Order: sequence, then C-alpha cells, then structure tokens
Amino acid sequence: MNVIAQNILISAALFATALRTDGAETLKDTFKDRFLVGTAVNRSMVTGGAGFRRSAEQSAEDIALVREQFNQISPENDLKWQLIHPREGANGYDFGPADAFVNFGISNNMYVVGHTLVWHSQTPNWVFAGTNPPPATASATTNAPGTKQFGRGGFGRYNGPRASREELLQRMRDHIHTVVGRYKGKVKCWDVVNEAIADGPGTNVLRNSLWLEIIGPDFIAKAFQYAHEADPNAILRYNDYGLENPAKRKKLAALVKSLQAQNVPVHAIGSQAHVNVSMTFETMDQALTEIAALGPPIHITELDVNSAAGGQRGFGADISANASVTQGGLVSDADKKLADTYAGIFRAFLKHSDSLKVVTFWGANDANSWRAQGKPLLFDGDCKPKPAFDAVIAEAKKATAK
Repeated sequence: MNVIAQNILISAALFATALRTDGAETLKDTFKDRFLVGTAVNRSMVTGGAGFRRSAEQSAEDIALVREQFNQISPENDLKWQLIHPREGANGYDFGPADAFVNFGISNNMYVVGHTLVWHSQTPNWVFAGTNPPPATASATTNAPGTKQFGRGGFGRYNGPRASREELLQRMRDHIHTVVGRYKGKVKCWDVVNEAIADGPGTNVLRNSLWLEIIGPDFIAKAFQYAHEADPNAILRYNDYGLENPAKRKKLAALVKSLQAQNVPVHAIGSQAHVNVSMTFETMDQALTEIAALGPPIHITELDVNSAAGGQRGFGADISANASVTQGGLVSDADKKLADTYAGIFRAFLKHSDSLKVVTFWGANDANSWRAQGKPLLFDGDCKPKPAFDAVIAEAKKATAK
C-alpha cells in the first residue's frame, strides 16, 4: 500500500471518530488534523468485567476512557502467537479474545492494529519443535526470556529438537494467512515482525533468535510476503524499541534499506518509544528525522514515559528487566518532570506530523500499564488526567497558533 492510500485510510478514521464528542478536550480530537492517537487495550477492556488488577467497575471506567480519548487500538496480548494459536494445527487457534478486540474497535469506529505476527517472545514451543537436534552452541540466553504475566509478556527460549527451515516457513505462512486472512479488511495495520534488531554496540544487525537460526535472515522478508498475500490492502510495519539510540537506528536503517532493495512490502516503521523522563525534544526530534529519511511513514506504537527512579539509565523494552526499571520509587517532582518530558516528545511529534501518522500509548492509564509502578501515562489509575495530559494538549494548541 502506497503512502497516499495510507493517508486516505487514516484520514477517514480520524474523521469518523471525531464525530463523537461531548465538548471536553480529548486526545483524539485535539490531534485529529495531525495523527491518530491510540492505546493498547487488554482483554477486560474490550469484553468488560474484572481484569488483572482491576475490578469490574474499574474496567468499566477504563473502557469509557478508551472510548472518550482514543481513535485507534492495539491489543496488548490477544493477537500474539502464544494467545491466538497456542496449539499446533488448524484446530489449535483460540480466536475468541481476538474477535472481541476487533469487534470492539469496529463498533467504536476505531482504527484497528494487529500486534504481532512474528516475534522471538510469546511464541509457543511447538512452532520451533521438530526432529533436528539443536546446534551444540545454542545458548539459553539467545532470546531474552520474559517474566511478565501480562502487558508485553514473554516466555523462555525453546532448546529442544528443531523444525527444519521448510517446516518453520510453512508454519509461519499458515499462521499469518489464517490470522491476517480472518481479519482482512478489519485490522487495517499489522506489526508483522517485532523486535528483530540486535541490541548493543556489536555489528550484528539482527537479534540471534530461533527465527533467524532456523530460517535465516530472510525470515523477515518472508513474513511480510505472507502478510501481504493474506491482505494486500493492510498496512504492514516493522516494529522495534530503542530507536532513540543512534546505534540501534543505524541497524534499523541497514535492515529497512535491505528490505527495500528486495521490494519487501514494508509500509510503515513502528517506533515503540518506551522512554523515561530524561527524554528530550532534541533526542526525539533527531530520531524522527533519521527514521523519516528512510521513506515509510512513522508510527509511534507503544509510547510510555517511565518515572521510576530505577528506569532512568536507558530507553528499552527488555521484558526480563522490567521489574528492575520500575523500582526505587518515583523520581523527585515526578508529575512535573513527566509533564515536561511529554511536552517535548509531542513537540517533536507535531514537528514531524507530515511523516508521523499514528501515536499509540502502551496502556490507557497507569493502572493497566506494564510499567504501572513507573506511572508512565497521561491518566492515573482512576482515569483522571495528570499534568502531563494538560502539557500535551498545550503543545497542540501552541502548534495550531503558529
């Protein structure tokens, strides 16, 4: 799908959701001429009833907040392989929760995003299992294990006998064709491949995952190929964290240019933007400038700003490190620092709104954030706007005045 077609679809979504307003300031209306503003939602937020750490009454408030403030949704978990396809074969799917997510978005005139098709984490062991012995050098630390019960989630690495390249490609194709095909025309955008770029200063561009080890580096191109076959009109994006880091952006550029040279249908670049209160306008501005230069539109896919004292040393989304980066209490004067940081971030977003088409928060409020102890979002656990919300609205007004 070309950039013009993407803009038409997103503009239609902005118009549809802007029709519903009660006069109060909302994110979706404030930025309706710039970009979509969305949130990740968990299962209880689309089905109703009690959920993780939330009573039925609190979930109802969360749902009301989502409907009031956002015009785009992404699923925290229910479209990940572990949840939607936990068992092998055509009868191994559990579509109920994903169907509820998609139906919620459609019934509320929201732009629906699917997250995620191919990822090194939250993929069940059967996907990689086979009869081929693993290499003697295989390390249990190749894929960082996840320890969370919800949120971004994660599971340990599979170390048993492996599938062949052909077997794993067939499983990938069947899964993508089934899932994308089921929601064809309803899910408008897919995170096709998630977090495939290696962390750290080394020269390796790709993370040493089982996808890479068994299939080879073309697993990314194959995933995009299969997704495009399943829904030629869907926007397909590559999604990763830590792109505020120049070294990781350099690897992103190498990957995207390689895929573009192969005519792989990468329609958008997803930057997760899990950052902290040390993030500045200048850093975000530089990151967006360099990502935009690659050509595809930018989607901010998992935005949050960690205010915990333990999370101020870097920008990342390593699930196994989440406990440590949300400890130590909040930084001093946390509300003001959060507001100032969000103001700078949205100033950069507004500056780059010609390239930036979607901004998605990873959670609607602090209570249902995967980094709840870091109080990283615009609304508190009671769904009340924080000073950071006012700061973001103020940046939009400044930009309009100019």
